[in-house]
Amino acid sequence: MSKQKWNLNTIYISERLQESLRPIARSALTAVIAPMGYGKTTAVNWYLAEYAKTEPVKIIRISVYSDNLAIFWKSVQDAFVREGFDFLRDYACPTDAAGGGLLADDLCRELAGETPCYLFIDDFHLLTNESIARFLCTLAGRLPENVHLIVASRDRFLPAAEVVRLGNRVYQIGTEQLRLNHTELSVYARRCGAGLSDAQVDSLLYSSEGWFSAVYLNLRTLSECGALPDRSSDIYATFTAAMIDPLPKKQREFLAVMGLADEFTVEMARFVTGDADAEKLLAVLTAQNAFVTCLPDGVTYRFHHMMKECAERTFLALPKEKQAHCRERFGAWYEAHQQYIQALTAYRKSGNYDALLRIIQKDAGILLSSLNPQTVLDDLAACPVSTLKAHPLALLVLMRRMFTWRQIPKMLELKSLLLTSIEEHPELSAEERGNLLGECDLIMSFLCYNDISAMSRLHRSASSQMSRLAISIQKSGGWTFDSPSVLMMFYRAPGELQSELAEMDECMPHYYKITDGHGQGAETIMRAEASFMQGRFTDAHIQLESAYAQIEGNGQENMALCCDFLARRLSLHMDMEQRDSFEERREALLRNHNAQGLNIWSATSAYYHALLGETDKIPSAFAEHQLSAIHFLAPGKPMIDLIENQVYLTQGAYAKVIGRSEGQLAVCDAMHYALVALHVRIQAAAAYELLGKHREARDLLARALADAEPDGFVMPFVENYRYLRPLLAQEIQGGLVGKIVELGEAAEQRKSSTGRPKAFAALTEREYEIVLLMAEFLTNREIAGKLFLSEGSVKQYINQIYSKLQIEGDARSKRKRLLALLSQKT
Repeated sequence: MSKQKWNLNTIYISERLQESLRPIARSALTAVIAPMGYGKTTAVNWYLAEYAKTEPVKIIRISVYSDNLAIFWKSVQDAFVREGFDFLRDYACPTDAAGGGLLADDLCRELAGETPCYLFIDDFHLLTNESIARFLCTLAGRLPENVHLIVASRDRFLPAAEVVRLGNRVYQIGTEQLRLNHTELSVYARRCGAGLSDAQVDSLLYSSEGWFSAVYLNLRTLSECGALPDRSSDIYATFTAAMIDPLPKKQREFLAVMGLADEFTVEMARFVTGDADAEKLLAVLTAQNAFVTCLPDGVTYRFHHMMKECAERTFLALPKEKQAHCRERFGAWYEAHQQYIQALTAYRKSGNYDALLRIIQKDAGILLSSLNPQTVLDDLAACPVSTLKAHPLALLVLMRRMFTWRQIPKMLELKSLLLTSIEEHPELSAEERGNLLGECDLIMSFLCYNDISAMSRLHRSASSQMSRLAISIQKSGGWTFDSPSVLMMFYRAPGELQSELAEMDECMPHYYKITDGHGQGAETIMRAEASFMQGRFTDAHIQLESAYAQIEGNGQENMALCCDFLARRLSLHMDMEQRDSFEERREALLRNHNAQGLNIWSATSAYYHALLGETDKIPSAFAEHQLSAIHFLAPGKPMIDLIENQVYLTQGAYAKVIGRSEGQLAVCDAMHYALVALHVRIQAAAAYELLGKHREARDLLARALADAEPDGFVMPFVENYRYLRPLLAQEIQGGLVGKIVELGEAAEQRKSSTGRPKAFAALTEREYEIVLLMAEFLTNREIAGKLFLSEGSVKQYINQIYSKLQIEGDARSKRKRLLALLSQKT
């Protein structure tokens, strides 16, 4: 009798499963959901390989290896580059709905075409961030016809509401399609070389429930031992007994060590294990082991998760010294290839805190931000104090990160360690000592945020001591914490404007010197905004142009957007040429994938169009009040809330403005945001007045006028003049109020002259104002109340209006014809 010939690495895709895979080509999103070992990856890879045989196709494979978003994003970028798509190479990882929307638009634009394109994300269950699943659903709703998204996961990730919304654009494959039935198991066994009896097939089907990996391992045991394993065997014990234990010691140790890697190459395996025969070992293992595979690029290998689990258990059985050595080698490999998150993990597990702190210094805290803060705090707690003190530059980076995480006690503790370290190393040169102490002052200045005097003292101290640029501040980062206004950030209290402007002039050059111009132009923009607040439009325009010139070509897009915010507001009060239209500026931000800039652009657009009453042009995030889905940095959030208030006012949601104001004012008080508080009080006063709550409105207006008086701030009132006109009419018409009324009337006249249809050119401003109120279907009595006229005077005005416009007929037909004229745009 001839010896049985086994072929356990055969790939078997049943006809039933093949039919289940075909709808992928017609679906925008296919979700393949089943527990580990059901052959999800194998089935999708088979389908894609078969498709590629028949016509040209682009296939982008992305494997998930952890819950770390930075690692996942890097794998996404690498996957696209491998397929010839470079547009994600310098793309920042999206962190909110705005960034996700930008990415979705870019993906659709870049991938659209005639060639079918498949994006395959494997092991999606390892990403626990629910926003990523929501993003994939958003993307699926926009994908062009030629692009298909396939996501393999152990867990269900599609929200039920999204499944309903997407309809036939989404297709789901589950365990029922992937598991083997009796006939399929029998066919698979024969292809593997096992001639099972019907009774054995029944027994194996019962014990495995058609689970592909369990079937494979049973057949493997049968090939090694001549009998199927006991039904009560643990799957991992079965795996280890069948796949690892029978191997020679050299192969077994190789698997145990390289099982720590997510993906690896021959070069990496040779470096980590020190085995010159790594290539031969991998060739042998992939030939006889279906759980070790070479990826389509032909150079990268990965272990199936079940293999990784068992390999790691085997690794933990190695001597402790051997384990530490291997992890050190992994850390060194990742460090050399600038994979700093992986290097941190390897060095952490090896206990090499010197190397861990070296990585933190090299990365300057950029990728550190993607880690759980508690992980970093635990590392610091485990790290010997002597080791921490030996790495003063890493301490600076950690201090900056602790500030971002609001771990202020830990930040101060690290500062103390830094100062002690400097004292204990008298051999440090005066230059390096100055650099360390200077950057410490720079970082400590953040604790004095928006206290310009205190920040200025520390910036001057840092500048005087440092001979190099700071390592803890990246010039590419935003400067205003998502605020579109510098003045709103740094105006702390009534009467302090001039001293604050002088402090900014003194402070910022020192800051620029040690940060390579981070935030350049801030002091000029702030001065321009101050002139605008005082109604000095020509001065504001000159200073604005100086600010634009100061930031020209320096890459500080955040500051350019602050200039835009002022330019848009200023354009409502004087003739001036805008640098770019809203659409042109948005297109430039899209080209640069600047999601944070788009948030500031949206805020500017929302405020500008709210002031004009153009609700249809307000960006949807503000118009539909979806700001909770967008990540705004805490210092800039009060400014964003102020802008949303203006949108609510324009939309007529007056109670909403009032309801929000108390909490907003408390935040402004805590953060010393006096200008934001002034805006909020004015908005609340307007809302109260429009709801007929005149006493509350007068009280708030009085407080706002008192706060604005010392620095002559008029524009927050002028921008809300159409709401405040009746209230202001009751004030003494002189001084600050007189200027507000003068500028407010001029603004209303300017707005009317630019937005009035030609058919109404013959009307006076008062007559056209009454037309607009009639368009709101107000009665004569209501119009009289708003304009402080008698009802008889309103009737006379209306008769004059009809006469000038030559409108005749009864009262109803006249008003109907009037509204028809008003709806004309020219």
